[in-house]
Amino acid sequence: MRWIFPAAVLMLAACSGGKDEKQPAETADKAAPAPAAPEEPAEPAPVTGDADLAYTPDPSVTPPAAPEPGIGSGDKAIPAAVQGRWALKAADCAARRGADLTALVIDASTLRFFESAGDLARVRDRGANRIVADYKFSGEGEEWDRLMLLAVEDGGKTLVRRDYGEGAAAEPMRYTRCAA
Repeated sequence: MRWIFPAAVLMLAACSGGKDEKQPAETADKAAPAPAAPEEPAEPAPVTGDADLAYTPDPSVTPPAAPEPGIGSGDKAIPAAVQGRWALKAADCAARRGADLTALVIDASTLRFFESAGDLARVRDRGANRIVADYKFSGEGEEWDRLMLLAVEDGGKTLVRRDYGEGAAAEPMRYTRCAA
């Protein structure tokens, strides 16, 4: 037992190297890396002609529990160019209501599909022909949140829909505008 205590003291002394001096400031500066500048959040690129699908959602932003105040009016509405009746299959434009399985009807604050509807909850990015927003969906006895980009191309003839998050389609969907 007498040998354990002196051995422990010797091991501690060996770890410190026997020096109790401080490093010169120049050496300390080289040893410690400079703190990295904070990264700027990714911003969606502006739309130029065709729909810009290069949106990178921020995974730390969660959908709101309830729609934000003012949703559905002014700059918190789905742009007029995006509103209307659309279909994935052009033939569904001629189908009677209820038989138009791929139809999508969009107004200032709601997306209506065959068996579900999504209410606009928060606008993340908006332009005259484009919106990136969070929607609160319900249908077939279920509820879910979805981040979605909607953009108009081809002079208003085509709607491009891109979903983000769990369960989202891997590729954008292209809809045809139905005649009024």
